[in-house]
Amino acid sequence: LPVAVGLVACLYAAVGHAGATGYIAVMELFGLEPQTIRPTALLLNVIVGTIATLQFARAGHFRRQLLLPLAVASVPAAAIGGWLRLPTAAFEGLVGAVLLVSATQIFHRSTRAERAASPQRILPTAALITLGGFLGLLSGLTGVGGGVFLTPALLALNAAPVKQVAAVSAPFILVNSIAGLAGWFMAGNTLPAIGPPLIVAVIIGGLLGGQLGAFRLPPKSLRLLMAVVLVLAGVKLLTRGVAG
Repeated sequence: LPVAVGLVACLYAAVGHAGATGYIAVMELFGLEPQTIRPTALLLNVIVGTIATLQFARAGHFRRQLLLPLAVASVPAAAIGGWLRLPTAAFEGLVGAVLLVSATQIFHRSTRAERAASPQRILPTAALITLGGFLGLLSGLTGVGGGVFLTPALLALNAAPVKQVAAVSAPFILVNSIAGLAGWFMAGNTLPAIGPPLIVAVIIGGLLGGQLGAFRLPPKSLRLLMAVVLVLAGVKLLTRGVAG
Protein backbone atom coordinates (compact mmCIF):
# COMPACT_ATOMS: atom_id res chain seq x y z
CA LEU A 1 0.00 0.00 0.00
CA PRO A 2 2.71 2.59 0.80
CA VAL A 3 4.50 1.86 -2.49
CA ALA A 4 1.28 2.25 -4.50
CA VAL A 5 0.32 5.45 -2.66
CA GLY A 6 3.83 6.86 -3.12
CA LEU A 7 3.67 6.26 -6.87
CA VAL A 8 0.30 8.00 -7.02
CA ALA A 9 1.71 10.98 -5.10
CA CYS A 10 4.66 11.23 -7.51
CA LEU A 11 2.47 11.12 -10.63
CA TYR A 12 -0.07 13.65 -9.40
CA ALA A 13 2.39 16.08 -7.77
CA ALA A 14 4.23 16.36 -11.10
CA VAL A 15 1.17 18.08 -12.59
CA GLY A 16 0.30 20.18 -9.53
CA HIS A 17 -2.32 17.77 -8.19
CA ALA A 18 -2.39 16.03 -4.82
CA GLY A 19 -3.73 12.59 -5.77
CA ALA A 20 -7.02 12.12 -3.90
CA THR A 21 -8.66 10.18 -6.72
CA GLY A 22 -5.64 7.89 -6.95
CA TYR A 23 -5.42 7.35 -3.19
CA ILE A 24 -9.11 6.48 -3.01
CA ALA A 25 -8.81 3.98 -5.86
CA VAL A 26 -5.73 2.32 -4.33
CA MET A 27 -7.23 2.11 -0.84
CA GLU A 28 -10.45 0.64 -2.26
CA LEU A 29 -8.40 -2.02 -4.04
CA PHE A 30 -6.67 -2.85 -0.76
CA GLY A 31 -10.05 -3.27 0.96
CA LEU A 32 -9.97 -0.33 3.40
CA GLU A 33 -13.25 0.78 4.94
CA PRO A 34 -15.01 3.85 3.45
CA GLN A 35 -14.90 5.71 6.79
CA THR A 36 -11.12 5.27 6.73
CA ILE A 37 -10.58 6.08 3.06
CA ARG A 38 -12.13 9.55 2.93
CA PRO A 39 -10.25 11.27 5.79
CA THR A 40 -7.01 9.46 4.91
CA ALA A 41 -7.23 10.66 1.31
CA LEU A 42 -7.88 14.22 2.52
CA LEU A 43 -4.89 14.16 4.86
CA LEU A 44 -2.59 12.77 2.16
CA ASN A 45 -3.97 15.44 -0.17
CA VAL A 46 -2.97 18.16 2.28
CA ILE A 47 0.57 16.77 2.56
CA VAL A 48 1.18 16.37 -1.17
CA GLY A 49 -0.71 19.58 -2.01
CA THR A 50 1.61 21.52 0.32
CA ILE A 51 4.71 19.97 -1.28
CA ALA A 52 3.53 20.63 -4.85
CA THR A 53 2.57 24.21 -3.96
CA LEU A 54 6.02 24.93 -2.54
CA GLN A 55 7.86 23.27 -5.43
CA PHE A 56 6.02 25.15 -8.19
CA ALA A 57 6.27 28.41 -6.22
CA ARG A 58 10.04 27.91 -5.83
CA ALA A 59 10.26 27.51 -9.60
CA GLY A 60 8.55 30.90 -10.06
CA HIS A 61 5.34 29.66 -11.69
CA PHE A 62 2.81 30.73 -9.05
CA ARG A 63 0.28 33.49 -9.90
CA ARG A 64 -1.53 34.83 -6.83
CA GLN A 65 -3.93 36.99 -8.84
CA LEU A 66 -5.21 33.88 -10.62
CA LEU A 67 -5.57 31.75 -7.49
CA LEU A 68 -7.25 34.10 -5.00
CA PRO A 69 -10.61 34.65 -6.79
CA LEU A 70 -10.84 30.92 -7.53
CA ALA A 71 -10.09 29.86 -3.95
CA VAL A 72 -12.31 32.45 -2.26
CA ALA A 73 -15.36 31.08 -4.08
CA SER A 74 -14.40 27.41 -4.15
CA VAL A 75 -13.95 26.79 -0.41
CA PRO A 76 -17.53 27.62 0.72
CA ALA A 77 -18.95 26.05 -2.45
CA ALA A 78 -17.06 22.82 -1.78
CA ALA A 79 -18.44 22.78 1.77
CA ILE A 80 -21.98 23.16 0.40
CA GLY A 81 -21.37 20.43 -2.17
CA GLY A 82 -20.09 18.09 0.53
CA TRP A 83 -23.13 18.84 2.71
CA LEU A 84 -25.66 18.12 -0.07
CA ARG A 85 -26.92 14.57 -0.46
CA LEU A 86 -27.89 13.99 -4.08
CA PRO A 87 -28.29 10.84 -6.19
CA THR A 88 -24.87 11.15 -7.79
CA ALA A 89 -24.40 7.95 -9.83
CA ALA A 90 -25.43 9.46 -13.18
CA PHE A 91 -23.82 12.77 -12.23
CA GLU A 92 -20.45 11.12 -11.53
CA GLY A 93 -20.68 9.16 -14.77
CA LEU A 94 -21.27 12.36 -16.72
CA VAL A 95 -18.38 14.18 -15.01
CA GLY A 96 -16.11 11.19 -15.66
CA ALA A 97 -16.98 11.27 -19.35
CA VAL A 98 -16.26 15.03 -19.48
CA LEU A 99 -12.83 14.46 -17.89
CA LEU A 100 -12.04 11.78 -20.47
CA VAL A 101 -12.98 14.16 -23.30
CA SER A 102 -10.80 16.87 -21.71
CA ALA A 103 -7.89 14.43 -21.47
CA THR A 104 -8.29 13.56 -25.15
CA GLN A 105 -8.19 17.23 -26.14
CA ILE A 106 -5.10 17.92 -24.03
CA PHE A 107 -3.37 14.84 -25.48
CA HIS A 108 -4.25 15.91 -29.02
CA ARG A 109 -2.88 19.42 -28.48
CA SER A 110 0.31 17.99 -26.97
CA THR A 111 1.09 15.58 -29.80
CA ARG A 112 0.33 17.73 -32.85
CA ALA A 113 2.97 19.88 -34.49
CA GLU A 114 4.28 22.79 -32.46
CA ARG A 115 2.76 26.15 -33.42
CA ALA A 116 3.29 29.70 -32.26
CA ALA A 117 1.82 30.10 -28.80
CA SER A 118 -1.43 32.05 -28.73
CA PRO A 119 -1.59 35.00 -26.32
CA GLN A 120 -2.86 34.22 -22.83
CA ARG A 121 -6.28 35.55 -21.82
CA ILE A 122 -6.67 37.76 -18.76
CA LEU A 123 -9.89 36.49 -17.18
CA PRO A 124 -12.01 39.05 -15.28
CA THR A 125 -12.15 38.60 -11.51
CA ALA A 126 -15.90 37.98 -11.66
CA ALA A 127 -15.35 35.16 -14.16
CA LEU A 128 -12.70 33.56 -11.92
CA ILE A 129 -14.99 33.79 -8.87
CA THR A 130 -17.83 32.17 -10.83
CA LEU A 131 -15.53 29.43 -12.12
CA GLY A 132 -14.12 28.79 -8.64
CA GLY A 133 -17.58 28.52 -7.11
CA PHE A 134 -18.79 26.12 -9.78
CA LEU A 135 -15.70 23.91 -9.56
CA GLY A 136 -15.81 23.94 -5.76
CA LEU A 137 -19.43 22.79 -5.80
CA LEU A 138 -18.57 20.09 -8.33
CA SER A 139 -15.66 18.99 -6.15
CA GLY A 140 -17.83 18.76 -3.05
CA LEU A 141 -20.58 16.83 -4.83
CA THR A 142 -18.22 14.23 -6.29
CA GLY A 143 -15.65 14.03 -3.48
CA VAL A 144 -12.88 14.52 -6.05
CA GLY A 145 -10.09 17.08 -5.69
CA GLY A 146 -10.88 20.29 -7.55
CA GLY A 147 -7.65 20.17 -9.53
CA VAL A 148 -8.97 17.59 -11.99
CA PHE A 149 -11.65 20.13 -12.94
CA LEU A 150 -9.55 23.30 -12.67
CA THR A 151 -6.66 22.12 -14.86
CA PRO A 152 -8.64 21.38 -18.06
CA ALA A 153 -10.80 24.48 -17.51
CA LEU A 154 -7.81 26.86 -17.31
CA LEU A 155 -6.08 25.17 -20.24
CA ALA A 156 -9.25 25.35 -22.36
CA LEU A 157 -9.66 29.04 -21.49
CA ASN A 158 -5.96 29.65 -22.26
CA ALA A 159 -5.76 31.47 -18.93
CA ALA A 160 -2.10 30.64 -18.27
CA PRO A 161 0.84 28.54 -19.52
CA VAL A 162 0.79 24.90 -18.49
CA LYS A 163 3.28 25.26 -15.62
CA GLN A 164 1.36 28.22 -14.18
CA VAL A 165 -1.83 26.13 -14.40
CA ALA A 166 -0.11 23.42 -12.35
CA ALA A 167 1.18 26.04 -9.90
CA VAL A 168 -2.37 27.34 -9.36
CA SER A 169 -3.98 23.90 -9.21
CA ALA A 170 -1.76 22.77 -6.31
CA PRO A 171 -2.79 25.46 -3.78
CA PHE A 172 -6.38 25.33 -5.07
CA ILE A 173 -6.48 21.65 -4.12
CA LEU A 174 -4.68 22.36 -0.85
CA VAL A 175 -7.18 24.92 0.47
CA ASN A 176 -10.17 22.80 -0.58
CA SER A 177 -8.66 19.71 1.06
CA ILE A 178 -8.07 21.63 4.29
CA ALA A 179 -11.69 22.82 4.16
CA GLY A 180 -12.89 19.26 3.62
CA LEU A 181 -10.78 18.01 6.52
CA ALA A 182 -12.11 20.80 8.75
CA GLY A 183 -15.66 19.78 7.83
CA TRP A 184 -14.83 16.19 8.75
CA PHE A 185 -13.72 17.29 12.23
CA MET A 186 -16.67 19.68 12.66
CA ALA A 187 -19.01 16.74 12.06
CA GLY A 188 -17.54 15.11 15.17
CA ASN A 189 -15.30 12.65 13.36
CA THR A 190 -11.68 11.80 14.13
CA LEU A 191 -8.78 10.78 11.93
CA PRO A 192 -8.10 7.06 11.60
CA ALA A 193 -4.69 5.74 12.56
CA ILE A 194 -2.32 6.23 9.62
CA GLY A 195 0.93 4.29 9.66
CA PRO A 196 4.22 6.20 9.31
CA PRO A 197 5.18 4.25 6.14
CA LEU A 198 2.16 5.77 4.35
CA ILE A 199 3.14 9.30 5.38
CA VAL A 200 6.77 8.76 4.39
CA ALA A 201 5.72 7.31 1.04
CA VAL A 202 3.59 10.30 0.03
CA ILE A 203 6.26 12.76 1.20
CA ILE A 204 8.91 11.05 -0.93
CA GLY A 205 6.54 10.68 -3.89
CA GLY A 206 5.35 14.28 -3.58
CA LEU A 207 8.88 15.68 -3.39
CA LEU A 208 10.03 13.68 -6.41
CA GLY A 209 6.96 14.46 -8.50
CA GLY A 210 6.90 18.14 -7.58
CA GLN A 211 10.59 18.48 -8.45
CA LEU A 212 10.08 16.82 -11.82
CA GLY A 213 7.01 18.88 -12.71
CA ALA A 214 8.28 22.25 -11.51
CA PHE A 215 11.90 22.06 -12.64
CA ARG A 216 12.51 19.17 -15.04
CA LEU A 217 9.59 18.30 -17.30
CA PRO A 218 9.14 20.47 -20.44
CA PRO A 219 5.65 21.93 -21.00
CA LYS A 220 4.75 19.37 -23.69
CA SER A 221 5.59 16.44 -21.41
CA LEU A 222 3.67 18.08 -18.57
CA ARG A 223 0.58 18.35 -20.77
CA LEU A 224 0.83 14.65 -21.66
CA LEU A 225 1.17 13.75 -17.98
CA MET A 226 -1.87 15.93 -17.19
CA ALA A 227 -3.84 13.97 -19.79
CA VAL A 228 -2.86 10.72 -18.07
CA VAL A 229 -3.99 12.04 -14.67
CA LEU A 230 -7.33 13.19 -16.11
CA VAL A 231 -7.85 9.77 -17.71
CA LEU A 232 -7.29 8.07 -14.34
CA ALA A 233 -9.71 10.42 -12.58
CA GLY A 234 -12.26 10.19 -15.40
CA VAL A 235 -12.21 6.39 -15.49
CA LYS A 236 -12.68 6.25 -11.72
CA LEU A 237 -15.69 8.59 -11.76
CA LEU A 238 -17.23 6.94 -14.81
CA THR A 239 -16.82 3.48 -13.28
CA ARG A 240 -18.32 4.64 -9.99
CA GLY A 241 -21.22 6.26 -11.82
CA VAL A 242 -21.96 3.15 -13.90
CA ALA A 243 -21.73 0.95 -10.80
CA GLY A 244 -24.16 3.23 -8.98
